[in-house]
Amino acid sequence: MTTARRIRISGIVQGVGFRPFVWRLARELKLVGWVRNDAAGVEVHAEGAAAQLATLEARLRAEAPPLARVDAIAATDAPSVGHADFSVAASGGGETATAIGADVATCPACLAEMCDPADRRWRHPFVTCTHCGPRYTVTRSLPYDRPKTSLAPFPLCAACAAEYGDPADRRFHAETTCCPQCGPRLELLDAAGQPVAGDAIAQALARLRGGEIVAIKGLGGFHLACDARNAAAVARLRARKNREEKPFAVMLANRASIAPLAEVDDPEAERLAAPERPIVLLKKRAGCDEALPGIAPGIAWLGVMLPYTPLQHLLFHEAAGRPAGTAWLDVAQTLALVMTSANPGGEPLVCANAEAMDRLVGIADAFLTHDRDIVARCDDSVVRSHGGGRFQFIRRARGVTPQAIRLPRGGPPVLAVGGYLKNTICLTRDDEAFVSQHIGDLDNAPACAMLEETVQRLMDLLRIEPVAVAHDLHPDFFSTRYAADFARRAGIPAIGIQHHHAHVAAVAAEHRLDAPVLGLALDGIGLGSDGGLWGGELLAVDGAIMNRRGHLRPLPLPGGDRAAREPWRMAAAALHLLGRGAEIAVRYPEPAAAAVQQMLAQSLNTPPSSGCGRWFDAAAGLLGVKPVAAYEGQAAMLLEGLAAGHGPAPALADGYRIADGVLDFLPLLDWVADQRDIARAAACFHATLAAGLAQWALSCDMRPLALGGGCFLNRILSADLRQRLEAEGRTVLEAAQVPPNDGGLSLGQAWIAVQHLEKN
Repeated sequence: MTTARRIRISGIVQGVGFRPFVWRLARELKLVGWVRNDAAGVEVHAEGAAAQLATLEARLRAEAPPLARVDAIAATDAPSVGHADFSVAASGGGETATAIGADVATCPACLAEMCDPADRRWRHPFVTCTHCGPRYTVTRSLPYDRPKTSLAPFPLCAACAAEYGDPADRRFHAETTCCPQCGPRLELLDAAGQPVAGDAIAQALARLRGGEIVAIKGLGGFHLACDARNAAAVARLRARKNREEKPFAVMLANRASIAPLAEVDDPEAERLAAPERPIVLLKKRAGCDEALPGIAPGIAWLGVMLPYTPLQHLLFHEAAGRPAGTAWLDVAQTLALVMTSANPGGEPLVCANAEAMDRLVGIADAFLTHDRDIVARCDDSVVRSHGGGRFQFIRRARGVTPQAIRLPRGGPPVLAVGGYLKNTICLTRDDEAFVSQHIGDLDNAPACAMLEETVQRLMDLLRIEPVAVAHDLHPDFFSTRYAADFARRAGIPAIGIQHHHAHVAAVAAEHRLDAPVLGLALDGIGLGSDGGLWGGELLAVDGAIMNRRGHLRPLPLPGGDRAAREPWRMAAAALHLLGRGAEIAVRYPEPAAAAVQQMLAQSLNTPPSSGCGRWFDAAAGLLGVKPVAAYEGQAAMLLEGLAAGHGPAPALADGYRIADGVLDFLPLLDWVADQRDIARAAACFHATLAAGLAQWALSCDMRPLALGGGCFLNRILSADLRQRLEAEGRTVLEAAQVPPNDGGLSLGQAWIAVQHLEKN
């Protein structure tokens, strides 16, 4: 007996080969009907035997394509129409409830075509199929169809059209399908914007090897590239980009190429080669700094990524001598390329050709570009291992955005606009939270404009109309002012969320915890609900309600914000509190040393802060690790590197005090100030910090414990603290889907706002 079922599949089911998968499955099961995309996902009308229909529904989830994410399958009985076969129908409309997939690295099948001299896509820099290539960064609207992508201006040639229309082909309805005949087109331009004669890939590689800086168009924007082994080229890039010491990421061909430079275990190798291809921080080997001079000065880690676009692969293919086949992909290569974001002065990533010629003038010597538009700026994601197969995002962007994060439950749609540093925004839809790509620090007009651009793009793409907007409590943040203006224009409430409450809520949200939680929030600084400068907080969080159970002892910040950039000032603050203020001018030959000593003595311009980051700065300053930081977090990174190089060390039993909920590490700094073995001192500092934090957290009987804030990017502190807490039977929740730093604030703000609306 023939029956019919109408099946709705939601999740990431567009642009991932889901329709041809359904088509093949239905034909195998001798079913008739159709499958199509629409705004809500994929819809199937299938007719046939009841047993075969049941098998179809079961296999839709169990055997879904590798890039798909099936969130829900809903099936209802339908009238039988009497179709003759099973077909792929034209896309439908409706209310948007699906999501576009993230950008994906080139798949092995496409690489094989690109490296086959007999294939029509030999050395094609845009080779792609249903299983790989750009998604988010080329999509203008949903449903995900070619006319709604930046491939629309490139009509398919006859051969590509045949693949596109064949359900049995892996390019069936692969919207980014193209070939050398139908475009896009690659071009190398000189610094004046004039075309360079010859093969663009070969000429670009020659310029890189000659020490030039080449701007290379990627998926979400341009990279600035140079030969990572050329000290002069790296120094020129630093000077032109005004990036004195901050580390660069390098692109290497494969794991074999990484091995001489950095340690890489199996989980790290797997993450490097994952479809999202993030930058992974790896521990340097001896000799790394000599091999890659000036790449990551002074720190113990090297940021590494593997090629993820055909164009990037072709540069390494050219360096290998244009070999046929793909065996070369596993052979070590000496080519190492700096691949740093093309964003002068900390501004957003350059993504348009004309924009690159304008904003990168004086930085790039040449431009390797093409005529396929980038619809959304999207920087590279950055992760680091926290051991045991665990990874944390430092920056969440390309390859991950805009994958939805499931909330503990559904709720009204809200917009959250994040904080000031490492900004992201978040939109919710029922029980889904869509966290944007990394936007960056809102200290320049282009970054602020990108926030507005990203809000509008995600609202349009996902067709979400928020009923409230959440923001940080700090009134001077651009994001706060934007939220107030957005709320006024939309006629919706603006909800202020305390910074550290949001850090804890972000961890609870991604773990789908809808229950009270004890939160340990450790970062540099955030405005407290009492108007003070918080940053080392023990918080009892119950949905939209937060109570401060304790905090780190506040340290004075001599000179205010300047103290966060000059660790010697925090060391001076510690010496003052220890009654050793007379040592300040002796230890630090800074012009301002005497003035700082007087400021501390008279409590002038020395606002107190409980920020955990300032304790790291004080320790680094006392040990002479970095008197003046060149970039945010540098002193703490150097201190962690020293501790990692030393290895485990015992905690000081008398290195901290706990009284009335206040955790005081001043005894630890008193000991640190007299140490000469700075590596051992750094290791003991980390161990004592973990021991004190564990005892402090265990003094509260709430469980589980959520760890949030940028200090938890410190692998030594996080691992030691987690081990101590778990040894006492506590469940520890850590950030995994968003960064623990301010890049995850918007998720926490959104989840708190949802719960706030439900209670009001």
